[in-house]
Amino acid sequence: MYNKKQITIALKKQLAIDFNCTMEDFDKKENIITVAKDNPGRRIYTQKKEFLSMVTLGSNTVISAEESIHKWLKQWSAEKNGIGLFEHNNLIELETELKKYGKKLWQSHHMFLPKMEIHEPRIDFGIKWFEQEALMKLYGKREFSNALCESYMPQRPDILAVGAMQGDTIMGLAGCSADTKLFWQIGIDVLPLYRGKGIGTQLVQLLKNEVIRRGAIPFYGTSLANLYSWNIAFHCGFYPAWVEIETMEG
Repeated sequence: MYNKKQITIALKKQLAIDFNCTMEDFDKKENIITVAKDNPGRRIYTQKKEFLSMVTLGSNTVISAEESIHKWLKQWSAEKNGIGLFEHNNLIELETELKKYGKKLWQSHHMFLPKMEIHEPRIDFGIKWFEQEALMKLYGKREFSNALCESYMPQRPDILAVGAMQGDTIMGLAGCSADTKLFWQIGIDVLPLYRGKGIGTQLVQLLKNEVIRRGAIPFYGTSLANLYSWNIAFHCGFYPAWVEIETMEG
């Protein structure tokens, strides 16, 4: 089982691949700008590396971008605090510049790492485990769009899920995708009729425990305003670890 220091090192190693920088870059005071590169081993959420993406672990910011925008980025970020680059007024400036390249900002992701502790939740409903092959039957169901990918994705396959069951009805589903061999991302969906009963928290805790038992590091992501999801993360022993944002075609 990994300790917090080992997880932090593993995270920096992975983000260095994703953002084409060094692990040491995350410990610097100044903001870092690198060339966007499709490095082997990166987390693959788009087939082609994003025009621009940036990440902070709470101090400086690393920006990975195509070289055509580097000169502007250096001027824009030079006198700004790293975490301040994610504030709305600064993102508006970035968005304005991106439009010149036919791009726009996409989602910001608030990411959580786990306390590597296994606490078994008290379960008052039936549960059902779904291994990878069984998950194929659940693809295409919109109610599980956070727990599972839209379809099977070999670059980040859904590995495992656990459902809260009422007879044959799946009340909620927590699933995880192997975004890398080491880091498995957890997502959760609970049907509207069954929300507010603690089902989401219990399922995420069950899945987190099992991912740890299988030798991987579970991680969790959500959007800025999804307080329901934030609370699940906190109640299941996750803590805020990094924030990232990327671009898409405008």
